[in-house]
Amino acid sequence: MLFFKKQPIIVIHDGRFHADDIFACAVLRLHTGKKGKIIRTRDPEIIAGADFVADVGGIYDPAKKMFDHHQHGGAGIRENSIPYAAFGLVWKEYGAAISGSPEIAVIVERNIVLPIDAGDNGVTTFESIPGKPFPYLVQGAFSAFMPTWKEDNAIIDAHFVQLVDIAQMILEREITQARDYIEGERELKKIYESAEDKRVLVFGRMYPWEQALIQFPEPLLVVASRDGKKWKVETTLVAPGSFERRMKLPESWAGLRDEELQKVTGVSDATFCHNGRFIATAKTKEGALALAKLAFEQK
Repeated sequence: MLFFKKQPIIVIHDGRFHADDIFACAVLRLHTGKKGKIIRTRDPEIIAGADFVADVGGIYDPAKKMFDHHQHGGAGIRENSIPYAAFGLVWKEYGAAISGSPEIAVIVERNIVLPIDAGDNGVTTFESIPGKPFPYLVQGAFSAFMPTWKEDNAIIDAHFVQLVDIAQMILEREITQARDYIEGERELKKIYESAEDKRVLVFGRMYPWEQALIQFPEPLLVVASRDGKKWKVETTLVAPGSFERRMKLPESWAGLRDEELQKVTGVSDATFCHNGRFIATAKTKEGALALAKLAFEQK
């Protein structure tokens, strides 16, 4: 945690807020050990006296702790063509220190910083389908806190501070998720390398295998348990972000539970198979392994 002789002042623009400036403030609050005082203003004199300035002021200069992207020419564009917004600028400067490593910071950048910077700069990152609902994004959730035409604009500043607290919690959870994902990926690699039959990987903890195993071509099924009381056999994914599976469980299992599934499979402690045929459960590890073996035999 950094030490500041006085309470650091963080200046952000006033008026309408967006996820970009909310998260920029959250990063700066975490950088200051949650001690930074937020002032929402466009007053040049207050900006000049601030310790950190984000999304206002017309200057991007990390040495001066100024992180705006609204000036002519912006504040840089990433290799993937997504321009930097204030969130991305402060994360680029302080993300590695806040999260504990550049590796973690890269994952957080990918998961949350990039989508918010893209949205703030009007860059489309997914295809919307006419007639289908638009995804409910964090930007939309935050915009719900803007006053309606019937409400007093005075609530804006109070809501902004509340949302910064929420954004801090989200960032802290994203950091934790990324840190533990990296550790889990290392453990999964060890399990994969030591497995005799690499088509089925077995582990007694719920490692983040869904995305991590995509890099290996052989795994088709995972047998795993969170607490040792219920075991699952689940099919692996084809590609990142895809719902497509490398194989499906037998069609005759679909939607069955307990006695019905036990009768069809011959596994005495089988408890459930999803209609989508991507996951089945049993009460014991032995039961889950038996289901996995049957799935290959009936494939």
